[in-house]
Amino acid sequence: MSERSGRMPACPSPVRQQRPFADNLPHPPQRPAGVPEPTYGRLPFPEGGPDAGLLDALGADRAIRDGVLPWRRAGAVTIVGATSPSQAERKRGALEALFGPVALAETSFADIESAVLAIRRGCLASRAEERTDEALSCRGIGQGRLPYVLAAAAAFTALALLLAPATVAGVLVFWAAGWLLASTLLRLAAAFAAEPDRPPPPALPPDGLPTISCLVPVFRERDIAGHLIDRLSRLDYPPDKLEICLIVEKRDVITRAAITRADLPRSMRLIVVPPGNLQTKPRALNYALDFTSGDIVGIYDAEDAPAFDQLRVVAERFATAGRDVACLQGRLDFYNPRTNWLARCFAIDYAVWFRVILPGLSRLGLPVPLGGTTLFFRRDVLNRLGGWDAHNVTEDADLGLRLSRMGWRTELIPTVTEEEANCRLWPWIRQRSRWIKGYAMTWAVHMQRPRTLLSDLGLWGFVGFQIVFLGSLSQFVLAPFLWSFWLVLFGAPHPVASALPHGVIVALATLFLAAEVGNVALGAWACRGPRHRWLIPWVPTMHFYFPLAAVASWKGLAEIVSRPFFWDKTEHGEHGTDMVPET
Repeated sequence: MSERSGRMPACPSPVRQQRPFADNLPHPPQRPAGVPEPTYGRLPFPEGGPDAGLLDALGADRAIRDGVLPWRRAGAVTIVGATSPSQAERKRGALEALFGPVALAETSFADIESAVLAIRRGCLASRAEERTDEALSCRGIGQGRLPYVLAAAAAFTALALLLAPATVAGVLVFWAAGWLLASTLLRLAAAFAAEPDRPPPPALPPDGLPTISCLVPVFRERDIAGHLIDRLSRLDYPPDKLEICLIVEKRDVITRAAITRADLPRSMRLIVVPPGNLQTKPRALNYALDFTSGDIVGIYDAEDAPAFDQLRVVAERFATAGRDVACLQGRLDFYNPRTNWLARCFAIDYAVWFRVILPGLSRLGLPVPLGGTTLFFRRDVLNRLGGWDAHNVTEDADLGLRLSRMGWRTELIPTVTEEEANCRLWPWIRQRSRWIKGYAMTWAVHMQRPRTLLSDLGLWGFVGFQIVFLGSLSQFVLAPFLWSFWLVLFGAPHPVASALPHGVIVALATLFLAAEVGNVALGAWACRGPRHRWLIPWVPTMHFYFPLAAVASWKGLAEIVSRPFFWDKTEHGEHGTDMVPET
């Protein structure tokens, strides 16, 4: 998705975050004498739409989510349309606490949705952009000092290198080497902490399964829409407890047309996102969230092929996990790893990240930077977090950090979603640059108040956050200073040898070599399973893969200055049929 200019019209009335209907709401007023009990019939939708004041009292998001719409007052009674009067009857207490006596009438979800959007579409679109607390959102920092700070730092560093090259290079070498040491130790600790897959929890009976809403943003995906619908249709879950929302931007007429022509299962529907100040995946997710009602909210990407039993695995794990487990992250793999060398390296990279590093971080009690798909949240926690930061181009990693700050835990579960490896050089760099840019902006946002962050995460979590975010950024950006130690290993003089004792240069070169050996060992360990074993001979070639991330990091940091909210879209569909089943 890409950045877009233009301002949304001001909302005529604020849309408030409403609590779910609950039994502990205040007692409703007594029905006035002479007011008959309501009878159910088809709600006629007269000209002019619903009463905006009644709708705002309930909340536009709540009306769509719960399938109820206060329409008009008829004397002392408020007429309320409901998609299921029998279900709405259980919410009568909450409705009458807001409106007094109500008369329920049956209507369709489509009628409620169209009526609400006719008068409050702009509010819902604006809310999607500002759902996250501004203190924890990139929308302030991206338009504030950060771009200027980065530009000034780059200019100062370049000038210093010209004036005192040996001294400045020595400082940068020590900075990069220090983060390399910390990162290597953390990766090894994560490898030791990651535990084998636990036995599956007991199966839940059909009537014990929770409702699940899966959000699937799609953008410019004409060639993959049919594959996506087919893959998601294979999910084994009761249709009456599953809703799959295909989220499409209004201006993306190509993808909308492709989905409209498709024969969607009854558990699948289309949600069209109106234009706004920006156009990003997290904004689309925020907008669509108000149109769903599942107890669990899941995220898939357009090219995903999830395991057929994945939703049952998620439901069963949430049922047995503690209430502090608010998020489950599945494993990501590729169905086209044999395409070329870059695809093989990407597969090794993902195997290390999703099968070793992330499970280890979770077990160590550190913040888990989430992946962008195969994520599942408890709805109530997601609402309390303020959804996704619409301005963050790595909304997943940011959300993982915010979960940790509020005391919630993320667990990795042994269920696999296969997706398409981005295996062309420039598209890979573009995708990785977006991830690195998002990491940089996430670090800057959360470090605006370091003492508060330290209090939220604790010392151990705070240190882990610095290593994962700032340490990774430092190593990517300063990679050439680390590569210079290959000169020492091959007997050539190091560029800063004159400014440092020979023993220090040898120690730094030894650290660099040990980190390289550790990365190879970690890659081989992550690929030891039957699915990835064939990749082990390719692990040493990762030495030529990681330098690509350095190029991506320079592009990403440059974009923070020029286009902080630009979403560099990854194109899919090049290898959509080259699928390898999980073994």
